[in-house]
Amino acid sequence: MDIFDIVGPIMVGPSSSHTAGAVRIGYVAGKLLEEPIKKAEILLYGSFLATGEGHGTRKAIVAGLLGMHPDDYKISRSFEIAKEKNIEIEFGEAKLVEAHPNSALIRLESIYGNRLEILGESIGGSRINIAQIDGIETNFSGECQTLIVHNMDQPGHVSEVTSMLAHKCVNIATMQLYRATKGGSAVMVVECDQEIPKEGIEWLKNVEGILKVTYFAGV
Repeated sequence: MDIFDIVGPIMVGPSSSHTAGAVRIGYVAGKLLEEPIKKAEILLYGSFLATGEGHGTRKAIVAGLLGMHPDDYKISRSFEIAKEKNIEIEFGEAKLVEAHPNSALIRLESIYGNRLEILGESIGGSRINIAQIDGIETNFSGECQTLIVHNMDQPGHVSEVTSMLAHKCVNIATMQLYRATKGGSAVMVVECDQEIPKEGIEWLKNVEGILKVTYFAGV
């Protein structure tokens, strides 16, 4: 337990889960896209959908997509700022099954036409969990430097990733492996203690069988 478990996070209120957590979900989603956002479809579920209006959840998620943090006084103006940046925002209801009650399914399109879908959960005290990326289970907090590798489910890719990190003197805090089907697409989620050098990430992008590499530097 740390001080934030007692007094709560530094934030623009009113709710650590519905406001601060929602900002963090949007922030991680925007950083994972890695490109300027053209369009965002934000689908809310459970308590986010039922009570989010009063807690400013919609404005909070948009603020996060714009790169704001939970203590940014401009959160209340996020819709206006998004409009000024010509970002198209749509809201709706997420049709999820047995999901966390504070969940948001966010579908993003960049100005270059690239797309990303994430399922984010606000789990309390402004903490979040990124439960899915592009339909594949992930489960990471966004608090650490995180490497997300989409690859074919083939032998050798795990060792390539871990060898690169060892060569760059980056220690692995946690590593999770997921796959859609045997021999199909797979995802590695690697949370690290140190920043991952750009040249290591670029090297991974050129390895045969690795489809996409995303790096998130942490909230």
